[in-house]
Amino acid sequence: MEIPRQTEALLGRSHSPSAAIELLRQGLRGELVLPTDATYDQARGVWNGAIDKHPAAIVFCADPADVVHAVTYARSQGCLVAVRSGGHNVAGLSVCDDGMVIDLSRMKKIAVDPGRRIARAEAGLTLGEFDAATLAHGLATTMGVNSDTGIAGLTLGGGFGKLGRKHGLSCDNLIAAEIVTADGRLLRTSASEYPELFWALRGGGGNFGIVTTFEYRLHPLSPNLLVGSVLHDYDHAREAMRFYDGFSRDAPDEVSVDAALVTLPSGERAFSISACYVGSPEAGEPVIAPLMKFGSPIDSRLQAIPYLQIQSAADSLFPRGRRYYWKAQFMREISDGAIEALLDAYARAPNRSSLLVFQQVGGAIARMPASHSSYANRDAAFDCFPIAIWDDLADDEANTRWARDLWNAVRPFSTGGVYANNLGDEGDERVRDAYGANYARLASIKKQYDPTNFFRLNQNIRPE
Repeated sequence: MEIPRQTEALLGRSHSPSAAIELLRQGLRGELVLPTDATYDQARGVWNGAIDKHPAAIVFCADPADVVHAVTYARSQGCLVAVRSGGHNVAGLSVCDDGMVIDLSRMKKIAVDPGRRIARAEAGLTLGEFDAATLAHGLATTMGVNSDTGIAGLTLGGGFGKLGRKHGLSCDNLIAAEIVTADGRLLRTSASEYPELFWALRGGGGNFGIVTTFEYRLHPLSPNLLVGSVLHDYDHAREAMRFYDGFSRDAPDEVSVDAALVTLPSGERAFSISACYVGSPEAGEPVIAPLMKFGSPIDSRLQAIPYLQIQSAADSLFPRGRRYYWKAQFMREISDGAIEALLDAYARAPNRSSLLVFQQVGGAIARMPASHSSYANRDAAFDCFPIAIWDDLADDEANTRWARDLWNAVRPFSTGGVYANNLGDEGDERVRDAYGANYARLASIKKQYDPTNFFRLNQNIRPE
């Protein structure tokens, strides 16, 4: 058997390389992919095309026992480990150079109990697959905004979505989880079982182990929701942004209002606002009416749209394989100073795909105390972030510099906090900003369950 150099270095520490590979392969119900395999380049790819890493081995797990086997083996060999489910992380932390990728993307079982309004879902599901399964019973819970996002990373980092202001974050609706810890144990966690670990999982990311199964609380949901969207030209963006700030912060929990500075196919810049009402379309019309009546939009639409279509509406903006970079920060309001900084910086966007996004939070999310779970930044009204999107490697520097410059221009108007799921490779200080006063408790739990920082390819919380 031909052994790739990086695989030999990784897997040959306690055995001969060929024996080591067989030891890893033995007992797997799933698939082991090595650099010599024809499927390797496809297997190592992730959503962000700017990430180009070459792991020594990729373990596609078929069940929790495979995850235990991979973790136990990697630990025995001192392997660097990346964990991947949806692979949608902008920083590319779900793949690594010269280490092992433990991939759960093929673990897609889901069972919905409509009577108890509970879904038990494996970690390989995308939110589109999850939503389709629960909505078949007229039920849903908060799940992100791109249908190909994995439920695992989304939930563990918090989990924003259209239902969040009414029903809380994805992690707020998590009622139990099964996790493989660094020492190879498979534990069930909940409010009554390993409660400190369960607290940490709800927002603390992949720091504490590999979650194989999630159990969620579900909520009744109409298959069609009312969506009102308007587009204002750039000359009127200033007034439209002021309106958006006031309208969204005064909106009831049933309303989720997101907005973005965008560039149209013509090259003209504009400000887009989209409001979704989580309830009957008839009840939503008078609530969304002020948005539809404000100013003189160059385009406006008000219609009831299937929830599954709403959940996949942004997919075309973020296709797999393009190059992405962003930096995020929370805001409590969009002040005049912030508006001027944003409009000035967005005017220098490097291409037509560049976006400046406002994602509304608040509502039920904000009414939970910061100590409820490890997710800490509950006092924010908006998540604000520039998104650079491009295709050519030669344009990397221009696009990343634009996003960083815009982020810095808005920094004085932020809360200082950040959403862990929107962090890139920004260092320990920004990880602490994601958790605030909860960080010390998280570090203590990390020391208990992962004292050697085995799970460190994440927004890392170091053991106390």
